[in-house]
Amino acid sequence: MLVSQILKAKGDLVFTATPNETVSAICALLHSRRVGAMIIMEGDRVAGIVSERDVVRVMAEQGPSALNQPVSSCMTRDVVFATPDETVNSLLTRMTDRRMRHLPVCENERLIGIVSIGDLVKHKISEVEAEADGLKAYIAAG
Repeated sequence: MLVSQILKAKGDLVFTATPNETVSAICALLHSRRVGAMIIMEGDRVAGIVSERDVVRVMAEQGPSALNQPVSSCMTRDVVFATPDETVNSLLTRMTDRRMRHLPVCENERLIGIVSIGDLVKHKISEVEAEADGLKAYIAAG
C-alpha cells in the first residue's frame, strides 16, 4: 500500500501553525485538535514540526517559562518527509529507526498531508487481516 492510498482514505487535513505561536498556544491546539504533532509553516514552506515530545523536552529543560516562548524555539527544523509514492513498509521502517511518530507528506515541495505511525499500523493490520481472510476462504473451499 502506498502513502497516497492512506491519504485518500484518511483525508489530507493537516493542522498547521506559524513559528511565532507560543508553546502554550501550540499545547492548546494539540489538545483541542486531538493530535500529537503540528506542522509549522512559513508561508507555503514547511519550517518545522512540533510534537508532544518536543513540548515535554522544552518543559523539562526550561520549566514553565518555556510556555511563553515561540514554538520556533523547540520545533524540529530538520523535517523528514514522506512522498505519496512510498510504501507503508518503507515508512514504518524509517519511523521506527528514527523514533518518529509523524511524517508530513510532500509532493513537489508542497505539503499535501501527514501520516502517523498509527495510520500506518492501522493499514498494515487491515492488509494482514484481508490476507488471512483470503487464506481461510481458500482453505475452506478445499
